Amino acid sequence: MSGRAIEAGRSVLSRAVAVLGAFDEAHRELTATQVAERAALPLSTTHRLLGELVDHQVLVRRADHYGIGSRLWSWGLLAPVQTGLRDVAAPFLQDVHVATRAIVHLVVRSGTSALYLDRVSGHVSLPVVSRAGSRLPLHATGAGKVLLAHAPADVRDRVLADLPRVTPYTVTHAGRLREQLRRVRELGHATTAEEMVLGMSSVAVPVVRGPDPDGRDDGDSPEVVAALGVVVPAAGRHRQGLVAVLQVAARGIGRQLDSPGPGSR
Repeated sequence: MSGRAIEAGRSVLSRAVAVLGAFDEAHRELTATQVAERAALPLSTTHRLLGELVDHQVLVRRADHYGIGSRLWSWGLLAPVQTGLRDVAAPFLQDVHVATRAIVHLVVRSGTSALYLDRVSGHVSLPVVSRAGSRLPLHATGAGKVLLAHAPADVRDRVLADLPRVTPYTVTHAGRLREQLRRVRELGHATTAEEMVLGMSSVAVPVVRGPDPDGRDDGDSPEVVAALGVVVPAAGRHRQGLVAVLQVAARGIGRQLDSPGPGSR
């Protein structure tokens, strides 16, 4: 294959990735014009790529709008973090929901964002913005603060350098957030109050592999693989009870991940 053909092939792939990257949590369905604008591609090129992606079921077309197709969704389920951690954690999320009647989340860090792998809410109806597949700021959620507290120093520095305000109660002062993260490592849990959604609080604990199942920083640096959290109208005096329930479930997830068998990795 000639160098020109190889380069053309790479160009087509990068353009197709740009088209797929136009879709996110806030842009689930887009017109061709919107995709072209968000992908920074000519409209004619966008139309051609959209047609091919629809033919391969990577995207789906509904009237004049496009969205993620079933084939891309099924590929996403093959990601190791989904097939391993999510499957192992699922029954524990159900246990936490039954015990607390709260919305329960399983969250991992993806770069400088909190990626929500799973959510259990039952019939609970609360004004939350998270769902499976959502990406939210690490600094504004309980689960995000747990993950940020145990992230590498360079990741913390990048996040602390840019702390956008989501609500009037979001912590945007780097020094104050750094102290909160130190306390998260010390106590083994994080809490927020109206930092992501007004009227809502969150409590979260780390899911760890290591000598201390509660995620306290005792010098041995256990591996934090995820955060387990709940969202409630107000944590208040119920915070310690929520922490206890979450820690029991997090320890169970950690044991399942460490044990030999289908759930271990």
